[in-house]
Amino acid sequence: MNYEVNVLINDERRSLTVVDGANLRRTLLNAGISPYAPLTRTLNCGGRGLCATCGVLIEAGAPDPTHWHDQLAKRFGYPRLSCQITVRGAMTVRIITDKIIWGSGARDGGE
Repeated sequence: MNYEVNVLINDERRSLTVVDGANLRRTLLNAGISPYAPLTRTLNCGGRGLCATCGVLIEAGAPDPTHWHDQLAKRFGYPRLSCQITVRGAMTVRIITDKIIWGSGARDGGE
């Protein structure tokens, strides 16, 4: 089964067809969309859920979190780790384009 994942990047919308069970981080990277800030594109944990730099905002269709960091992010409204999200349905994801390193930026009071 395939699902539509809409990816919002500022005012742009991209639609991806994603197979059930795909990892969101890998899906984004394979489509040429980086969930990282410029510095962390090369300095990250490779999708192991350790560095918290691949955060995205899920605007619709958010799956239940399974990773401890992702559980806290959902509870407090922080960006969710794309490396810890398995696509199980249609969703809309916003790429945070103003983050410095760990999702900090205009949305959450960072510089």
